[in-house]
Amino acid sequence: MTTIFSEVMDFEEKKFISRSDKIAASREAKRLILGLNEIYKQKKDPSIMEVMKRLTTLKRKYEKRL
Repeated sequence: MTTIFSEVMDFEEKKFISRSDKIAASREAKRLILGLNEIYKQKKDPSIMEVMKRLTTLKRKYEKRL
């Protein structure tokens, strides 16, 4: 579980410039969101939901610019 949170922190810090980077970022965000969702289903922790919302916002931003 700790590894997925470290992956989320790394993902949020990265900048994606090229089109292929943005496509990969969108897929990575989706993977992270689904992983966090599985944890959220078990723990029902509101902070996990906030992280998922931030990732969803980033994912939409990258998809919008494709």
